[in-house]
Amino acid sequence: MEVSGLPVELWRLILSYLHLPDLGRCSLVCRTWNELILSLDKTRWRQLCLACLEHRHPNWPNQPGVEPRSWREAFKQHYLSSKTWTKNTQDLETSNCLSLFRRRKGRRQLCVGAGGEFSSLKAALAAASPYDRLVLLPGVHEEQNEVMLKVPVEIVGQGKLGDVVLLVSIDQHCPTARLCNVVFMPARFTSVVYKTTSGYAQFDNCNFESGQLQIHAPGTCQVKFCAFSQSSIYLRNVALCILENCEFTGSENASITVEGSPSSDRNWACKHLAALAKSCAASVQEPDPADYSMANQDGLGELLLGPVRTCEIVVGEERSSLLCGAGAQDLLDSAQEGSEFGENLQAAKEEEYPVLDSDSSDSDLQSDDEEDAQAMYKLPYQGHSLSHTLADIMDSRLQSNRLHTLQKDLKLKSLQQELQQDKEAQSLANSLQGCIIRQCLFRDGKGGIFIYSRGQVKMEESIFRDLTYAVRCIQNSKVIMLRNDIHHCKASGIFLRLSAGGLIADNNIYSNSEAGVDIRKGANPLVLCNKIHSGLRSGIVIVGNGRGIIRSNQIYGNKEAGIYILYNGNPAVSGNHIFQGLAAGIAVNENGRGQITGNVICENQWGGVDIRHGGDPILRNNLISCGYSDGVVVGERGRGFIEGNVIYGNKGCGVWMTSSSLPHLINNQISHNSIYGVAVFCRKDDAGDYPTSQGGSENFQEEREGAGGENDPNSEEEFLAARRPISVALVELNSINHNGAAGLHVKSSEALNVIANVIHANRDGGVAVLQSNQLTRITNNSISCNSRGGVLIEAECQVELCGNGIYENSSHGIVSKGEGIIMENDIIGNHRCGLQLLQAADMKVMKNRIQSFQDYGIALFDEAKGLVQENLIFQGRSKKSILRLLSNAEDCVIQNNMLLTFKKRFDLECMLINPPARPHIEGGALGSCMAAGGQRVSSITTRVDGGCHNQGSIFCTVL
Repeated sequence: MEVSGLPVELWRLILSYLHLPDLGRCSLVCRTWNELILSLDKTRWRQLCLACLEHRHPNWPNQPGVEPRSWREAFKQHYLSSKTWTKNTQDLETSNCLSLFRRRKGRRQLCVGAGGEFSSLKAALAAASPYDRLVLLPGVHEEQNEVMLKVPVEIVGQGKLGDVVLLVSIDQHCPTARLCNVVFMPARFTSVVYKTTSGYAQFDNCNFESGQLQIHAPGTCQVKFCAFSQSSIYLRNVALCILENCEFTGSENASITVEGSPSSDRNWACKHLAALAKSCAASVQEPDPADYSMANQDGLGELLLGPVRTCEIVVGEERSSLLCGAGAQDLLDSAQEGSEFGENLQAAKEEEYPVLDSDSSDSDLQSDDEEDAQAMYKLPYQGHSLSHTLADIMDSRLQSNRLHTLQKDLKLKSLQQELQQDKEAQSLANSLQGCIIRQCLFRDGKGGIFIYSRGQVKMEESIFRDLTYAVRCIQNSKVIMLRNDIHHCKASGIFLRLSAGGLIADNNIYSNSEAGVDIRKGANPLVLCNKIHSGLRSGIVIVGNGRGIIRSNQIYGNKEAGIYILYNGNPAVSGNHIFQGLAAGIAVNENGRGQITGNVICENQWGGVDIRHGGDPILRNNLISCGYSDGVVVGERGRGFIEGNVIYGNKGCGVWMTSSSLPHLINNQISHNSIYGVAVFCRKDDAGDYPTSQGGSENFQEEREGAGGENDPNSEEEFLAARRPISVALVELNSINHNGAAGLHVKSSEALNVIANVIHANRDGGVAVLQSNQLTRITNNSISCNSRGGVLIEAECQVELCGNGIYENSSHGIVSKGEGIIMENDIIGNHRCGLQLLQAADMKVMKNRIQSFQDYGIALFDEAKGLVQENLIFQGRSKKSILRLLSNAEDCVIQNNMLLTFKKRFDLECMLINPPARPHIEGGALGSCMAAGGQRVSSITTRVDGGCHNQGSIFCTVL
């Protein structure tokens, strides 16, 4: 019949009554008929697939309500898999032509049970020939002794699943067997319901209750659409086995235990299983933007944090919406691509983050006459060695370009991009060894999967929920986890120790009672592109010499640190987005280390990065912004090499450190923070300031005892090569600008070196030294345009000020009540006195160039004493004396100073030429920065007892 003779709808109705063989014949008639048969996918093919009692829903158990892409394809796969077990053959093929004369295997069907040919399974097996089909009639079949399976057979239960119950212990000694549609329960004498040490066993649509399935190499198995209730699978040295679409519930120990490395002695079925695994492997694709909609899938918008906090700034005259104020509006377009993370962070909330103008603090509001008058007496100081940094702060276009570069570097990568760049990860993702687990459900039990003694497991698209733990991998074993859901575990979700490794990629790990991923005792996995969130403790914990590469993950909304490193943990953490945590973004504690590079760390309740108690990481090129507290916290005995980070828009200080810590802070951009840019306090951390253990039942006692153990020698060499030792905390080559209080606030009991920084346009003074029991060296810095004075030194402080440029601050250039040296500085254009010595100040003021716009160049009051010698003091607009002496101290020596007034504009322009404007940095700022990049941090020890701006930093207040 011609297809065109009837409407397509009528043809579909007619064809929907055909049985399977007839549908196959019709599909071979012609292309048009073939298309008609294919168009029956959601009708006849769906009906055939669901009507087959040997098959479950194709998406069982995880998504039984979701239809497969093709019912016909699902039915085809069911059918083909039911034939896999027959592919074994031991016939000798001496000639190809013999295949023409080979007799087909004669398959009989034997019925077992009441009304059948055989009363027991054992009797039927004794009479069975190879590849016969044994049909178990409905009822309970119990065997009193172990059943030996010596010939390949197929054992199938008749009726619905549950109608046939088999109380048995089967030991397979034949090459292959298949069991289908049966409920297995253990016999009275053993808990093992089935085991094999050589053959291939295939289980389809079976239930296991309170029993164990054992497979030993070279044996192997394929288990599909089976349910395990208080039952388990034990695999030893298996070369390759596949578990698909299975459900594990109520396990008393691990649901699946894998022991030993994959055997090199492969069963005949491994070839077929490998082909099946490759054909069914889900290709690694670009993530669907909908998958990253945190509001829809993960409830990010409804976390305990409440609404996402955002900010907006103005750079020059150009308004740009920024992620936490760090750059241009597309700083994190990666997150915006389908991600509510980016959208939320884009929206501005000026009540929480006031809009800031990059030039808003550069000078006070003045009338036009005042500006004109100041211009007449203004010395051109912009040519100093840090002027390019100052120009960058002022140049919105250059700043925007740098922020575009930052956006590119910090873009969150997809798994496909990571695998393209990392061949090791690609090799792991494509590996087919050991046990392969796909689309399974593990729930309501103690453990999911336990791997030890070099075992190997690959898991894809499975769900682990309401367990004590999901995966434990120890003793040099390897776990590969792709696109799984792991949530609501009572301990850690994934636990690796004792040199375990593998790949953990593109998983959704959330709402676990302990860490999402726990890495310790030399474990070294690749952790890529996961979402780790909403945990009741930390997102990732690295403990006790644990290592690992942690890259391109989204870690957010965890109750404790997003990443917690301690007891010689030493991971490489890069390219992650760590945000909205209820504690620190990254915490490095108890001698933890690590290389933390290129991460976005924002909107965390505590410090973006918290380092203390011997923590000594390399913190480089991160964006640390919009925190509810401080950007970087270096607490008691904290160390660290902190280089090249953007620390922006935090509610507390940019960097908060205690004087019992020893960081090296180099080449960072620290700006628009609500309190100080950098603050050093005399405050000893209390024991309860930060949780010392996040392990719960998995405590850190053994790691604590072994904290002094051996480290990886290669890692140690890299660590030592990165830095040179220093004996004093160092703040070097940073840009500290537009912060809400002083740029640098010092209340310390230890020595401090402040070298070659640009401290510009802060809302309070540039540098405030309120307590300095040991010498604070402030050398070669540019301190300009701050809303108050340039430098304030309180009584009893010891300070050395050398080679600085202190320009155009809104109050005095330097005010000192302490003691020390002020030598070879340019103190120019400040709105009040260039230098004031007050109270009992005892300073040596030598070889400086000083000019005040409308006040005294140098003024000495009260009991100030010291030596004022060989200074060049230029007169400003004011007609007052250039130098004012009101000190009563007898040992105040003033000699060999040169006091100059200007007669013409040319004199002004020549004053800072020979030598040029300070600071002078040997080799230039860039060379100095490169040299500093190889410096290492050591330690200083002391206590802290001072205060913070407004009675303490926000971090202090939280504690």
